[in-house]
Amino acid sequence: MATARSIPEIFTDLLRQFTALMRTEARLARAEVSENLSAAAVGLGLVVIGAVLLIPGLVVLLEAAVAALQKYGLESYWAALAVGGGALLIGFILMALGMRRLSVRRLVPSRTLEQIQQDANVAREQARSDHDQVQRAA
Repeated sequence: MATARSIPEIFTDLLRQFTALMRTEARLARAEVSENLSAAAVGLGLVVIGAVLLIPGLVVLLEAAVAALQKYGLESYWAALAVGGGALLIGFILMALGMRRLSVRRLVPSRTLEQIQQDANVAREQARSDHDQVQRAA
């Protein structure tokens, strides 16, 4: 047989559980943000290293493309303009893709926020349940 608890006991217990839950959720949020920041830092590091290694190779290939277009009869300035324009277009596309992957939205601890929302719903239901039990006992 369950013992009837007083309203202050129920409130104190609810407050204690809620506090413990919020501390746990805060630790989870910190861990998730740290994990997301680490992933973003690794991604940024890889982009920088890749760019440093690709630039000299890209310059050589672009010079070769300009030389090839000149060999086939294109004036040097038109060949350089065509190759440079193509490289700029590809570069802008890649930069846009990279910036999207580094957006702030990806750093938000979405899983933790969803969990907090679920916990709040459960706490509300528990409070209603405890309140109903107290009213039936009275």
